Amino acid sequence: MAQYTHLSAPDPELPTFPRHTGPIPKDYIPILRQTIASNVTLDATRIPPESAHTVENRTIAVRGGEIAIRTISPTPLPEEGSVFPVLVWFHGGGWVAGNLEMDDVNLRILSVELRLSIVNVDYRLAPEHPFPTGLDDCYTAIKWTAENCKSIRGSLDKGFLIGGISAGANFAAAAVHRALKDPFFQKHKITGHVLQIPAVVHPAAYPAEYTTELLSYNQNANAPIVSKAAIEFFYGCLNGPPTNPELSPLLADHVGLPPLYIQICGLDPLRDEGLLYERVLREQDVRTKLDIYPGVPHGFHALWPGMTASKKWEEDVRAGVRWILALAQTPAV
Repeated sequence: MAQYTHLSAPDPELPTFPRHTGPIPKDYIPILRQTIASNVTLDATRIPPESAHTVENRTIAVRGGEIAIRTISPTPLPEEGSVFPVLVWFHGGGWVAGNLEMDDVNLRILSVELRLSIVNVDYRLAPEHPFPTGLDDCYTAIKWTAENCKSIRGSLDKGFLIGGISAGANFAAAAVHRALKDPFFQKHKITGHVLQIPAVVHPAAYPAEYTTELLSYNQNANAPIVSKAAIEFFYGCLNGPPTNPELSPLLADHVGLPPLYIQICGLDPLRDEGLLYERVLREQDVRTKLDIYPGVPHGFHALWPGMTASKKWEEDVRAGVRWILALAQTPAV
């Protein structure tokens, strides 16, 4: 879809930021992990008061070990019930970096503002834990949430959402597909999923019939923040089969998926696969809602929250989640 190439024209508010033109350094993973750890600051002015929410760190058993999760629940108000819809969330970081702190403040705010019980998942990272370990960890956390939602003031009847950003969105998409074939989720129905700047198909597995539409991978090859070289590096660390639908969920059968809310950046190598993913799901009768941010790179909102586009991103997240929750409360026709 060549008509999307105009989305790469930089937003006038986008600060000057180096583009990636060289190879990925050998010490990229420790540098990235340290950069994320040092740049995650808990802005006390944005964190809701302790009286408004409950936060608890826990560990859950997974195959071959255990992982950390963080649960966030709003404090019930006098005029509302004592249980809330549930969101299970997976952070980004190219499958090789990231932790519970990355989205912590935003998730606390969403919990209080949207009245959600949230489970933030610290899945194991590649390359130490290659595919499908991280995905399996996320899937186990979804099942744990379904079985233990009452302990976090959650009610699946009010809504059961799976979401993530970037690499975490890849896991979210794959997990929702996996759940379609799992009898467990016939009883514990997932009612929607939220994908922010997702990776949905390995570049080596681009379907031949769509190659003329998947132009952003090369058009935005040297984009700021996340480049084509970085994406190839991340997939190499994950070390999964490119054509496996659990790695490349675009290749899966999408019939029966719950509603999707998706956010896509115009100056992102992943742009066109995200746009194609939304369209293919819509064509298979999945309810979708799409927001596009022209001229901004992958993850821009985290680096430059003062941009007009970043403020719109935050407003859109809330509207997208509310849209899914409203659908969950609407009887199927």
